[in-house]
Amino acid sequence: MNTPAHLIFGLAVFAEAGRPKVITAAFVGALVPDLSLYLMAGWHLRVLGTSPDVVFGRLYFSDAWQSIFRIDNSMILWGIALTLGLMFRAPVLIALCGAAVLHLIGDFLLHHDDGRAHFWPISNWIFQSPVSYWDPAHYGTIVGAVEIAASMLCCAVLWRRFRGFLMRALIVFLGLLEFAPFVLFAIMFAGP
Repeated sequence: MNTPAHLIFGLAVFAEAGRPKVITAAFVGALVPDLSLYLMAGWHLRVLGTSPDVVFGRLYFSDAWQSIFRIDNSMILWGIALTLGLMFRAPVLIALCGAAVLHLIGDFLLHHDDGRAHFWPISNWIFQSPVSYWDPAHYGTIVGAVEIAASMLCCAVLWRRFRGFLMRALIVFLGLLEFAPFVLFAIMFAGP
């Protein structure tokens, strides 16, 4: 799934009006599983000038990068932390870890050949989903459209839940981030 969709879903499920720490925890939890990718790819693309083909074709799949992804994408580790949050009835920890687990479930189901070892440290096995959130060869156009529709529905739910200007601005921003690629790709790949 696209990161904006993860953020929207994490907020829709775990953010509570009037509880800024819980809102922040839901946002951070939904972001953290993708954060290492953004940092490493950003460093290579922007600072080192590495070609996108090298970053996403070679480095992404390298043992070094995958060893980092195993940690921040581990359903085992996040699941343990979520269980502790539930045991101690800690709303911030529940929102943080719940949003991360929700992110990982979405990724597990929607990554065909670019998945991650979600069951580390028990296993390095990587599930190869029959569907992809982006790859048209694996229903990416259908899944992408469903993802956008679900994201927009969640944005509507969030809009009703939150009345403050900052939260509503965030909701609009995330909705635009999620929807914009769909429009851009439609324009770029439209026939004459």
